[in-house]
Amino acid sequence: MIDAAVDAGADCVKFQMVFADEIIHPLTGKVSLPGGKTPLYEHFKRLERDWDFYRELKEYVEKRGALFLCTPFGTGSAQILHKLEVKLFKIASPELNHFPLLEEVSNYDLPVILSTGVSTLGDIEKALKIVGDKAVLLHCITSYPAPYEEYNLRVIPNLMAIFGLPVGVSDHSTDPVLVPTLSAAVGGCIIEKHFTLSRKGGGLDDPIALEPEDFSIMVKSVRKAEEEGYESTLNRLCTKYGEKCIHSVLGSGKKRVAPSERNNYFTTRRSVHAVKFLPAGTVLSRENTALLRTEKNLRPGLPPELWDVIIGKKCIRDIPPGEGVVWDDLL
Repeated sequence: MIDAAVDAGADCVKFQMVFADEIIHPLTGKVSLPGGKTPLYEHFKRLERDWDFYRELKEYVEKRGALFLCTPFGTGSAQILHKLEVKLFKIASPELNHFPLLEEVSNYDLPVILSTGVSTLGDIEKALKIVGDKAVLLHCITSYPAPYEEYNLRVIPNLMAIFGLPVGVSDHSTDPVLVPTLSAAVGGCIIEKHFTLSRKGGGLDDPIALEPEDFSIMVKSVRKAEEEGYESTLNRLCTKYGEKCIHSVLGSGKKRVAPSERNNYFTTRRSVHAVKFLPAGTVLSRENTALLRTEKNLRPGLPPELWDVIIGKKCIRDIPPGEGVVWDDLL
């Protein structure tokens, strides 16, 4: 797969360092994904690999002349990646409010790419207060597949102006040309795209990923946009897709949670959850609570910025394992 990605024109090959307990609770249950309903915790457990696996990946990617990049989902995986001497970090959209993780990677004084799906300007601002000016933002729609008409790519130059940082796009739409090429035309500096050898491969994101031939088409279109400039690219894409389509993809430029993301705002992002059954009277600690993604079957908890506030407090009622910790549990 690394060979296929590099041969198709990828400058960077990105992986994910998955440790299930850093991401979700064992009682998360089945979650609807592009490949169908999936028992997510069990699937994540099967994806877990040791240090040597990632070391070998890094060595091979760099041997092929590409940049190795990997997403951590918790402080433990971030520490492993730092020991592997990675050159930068990538934080996924649901971890934009995982403040302990952001604090961990900010300690390494390396560039950090932050995906900003299912987030507001205020959410981005909170993350940047921790990560600082070594960040690069990726505009993103956290939906699989993401509707191209929701991409609102005019937000890219606006985010650049607001935060004074480079901005790219993390594209979950299925067309190899439309969103990537327009993002480059409006000034985007990075394009992240899921990659697969076959959309029928059985991976979680394979149905929305690009196969090598389509990835190569994307790269060629983006390189052409870099050469020809905004107006010529716009004319080329209007001829191919129609003016109405292009202007819907460009959008208003106002940063907002997209319609396809709205129902996921509290469940996809991190919140405080009970790691195990907590009977009434239990003192909350970092050992019996954690910042996890909620997904669909559990109750979202208090936001991560309140985690320190509630540590040391007693719950006044039983909290079932995996459920989010809310104010009614404490007051």
